Amino acid sequence: MRIYLPILLLISGFLAISSANRNPTALLPSEPQLTNCPAPDGDLNYRPVIGIVSHPGDGAKSRFSNASDVSYIAASYVKFVESAGARVIPLIYNEPPEILIQKLNLVNGVLFTGGSSKKGLYFEVVKGIFQKVLEKNDAGDHFPLLAICLGFELLTMIITKDNNILEGFNAANQASKLQFVEGANFEGTLFQRFPSELLKKMSKDCLVMQNHHYGISPEKFRANADLCNFFKILTTSADQDNKIYVSTVQAEHYPVTAVQWHPEKNAFEWGLSEIPHTEDAILVTQNVANYFISEARKSLNRPDAQEVLNNLIYNYSPSYSGKSGSGFDEVYIFTQNSGLSSL
Repeated sequence: MRIYLPILLLISGFLAISSANRNPTALLPSEPQLTNCPAPDGDLNYRPVIGIVSHPGDGAKSRFSNASDVSYIAASYVKFVESAGARVIPLIYNEPPEILIQKLNLVNGVLFTGGSSKKGLYFEVVKGIFQKVLEKNDAGDHFPLLAICLGFELLTMIITKDNNILEGFNAANQASKLQFVEGANFEGTLFQRFPSELLKKMSKDCLVMQNHHYGISPEKFRANADLCNFFKILTTSADQDNKIYVSTVQAEHYPVTAVQWHPEKNAFEWGLSEIPHTEDAILVTQNVANYFISEARKSLNRPDAQEVLNNLIYNYSPSYSGKSGSGFDEVYIFTQNSGLSSL
């Protein structure tokens, strides 16, 4: 037994050294660590809420309901907002005007979704909400608006007061590039905090999703004084016939951004075959969401917490619509009385 003792000691020492190498002792800093985290910036709102305007229909080609008073919000827009640290209150377009105004006073920004409706009550409500956005900013609140696809088109019509200003384009179910306008200043815009490498890739690779039949050419845009006074062009894109249209604009004096493309689809929709799902495409989604919600955090509005809880979209349940072939995987569906007056 005495013969094997030294060998056992050597083996145990070797094992101890080997174990130490696998689990090295943590080196403690010489300076004492602060026990309290620094206070967050008191000028920012770290509980932002976004109002998303519902769109007429059920979002599933009437598979759920063909009633005239039904509207929907694709769940991808909700997930998009949540991914950047905000919550959502649905702005149901055919609610009574006083209810819509109450809800607008509970949010820190608004999102206009994609869709197809360009007339009637929906158009008038979007027009009224846009005016409220401008009024809130003019009154001193930093109140952002992000308008996506149809939202872009509606703003073009509203600002020009010309319901026929849009042109036809062949950009349905198309992944595309963004061509950045030469000399465009990205300071304070959607692209300000994008990594430079990602911006380069967006101009070379098809990282954004287009799904529209209408738009406006750079020539027609620049020929309209109302559009040029309100917006500056940041990007253009080419449709499947190589026709060029304006794809991203930023307001000159308001936190209003409009994109003809769909930043929410890359990460949260699967129903269209051309949606890009690469890692870079997902980064595009996240960077747009981060920008929009960072703008909403600047809002001065601090609504009653219980009123917010009472109106959050969590009070509704999404429906799985992916099998309907509508292009949306999930939708929130709302039913209201029809024939209501606009804002």
